Amino acid sequence: MAQFSVYRNKDKGTQAHTPLLLDVQSDLIIDLTTRVVIPLRLVTTLNGKVMQTLIPLCEIENSIYAAMTPQLAGISIKQLGEKVADLSQQRDDIIAALDLLLTGI
Repeated sequence: MAQFSVYRNKDKGTQAHTPLLLDVQSDLIIDLTTRVVIPLRLVTTLNGKVMQTLIPLCEIENSIYAAMTPQLAGISIKQLGEKVADLSQQRDDIIAALDLLLTGI
């Protein structure tokens, strides 16, 4: 498990609308059986505009996804499927979205 890695969502109840999960948990916290993730949804499934500071966009497998930061969640590692991408290059945008969500700045 690595921070900013993107995994397939193995949860059958949510994978249709949230096919991917972005791991944002620090790599220093490895002893837990859970990870903190941001759901990734295809931007084409969203209605209207997105607030890009709070909901950054990313390209994965030739599709554009919205990182649904307000839906931040802790999930079991068992719900993470295969790793499909690494968004480390978008670290600043992801951290800015988390900062806005948690501190308002």
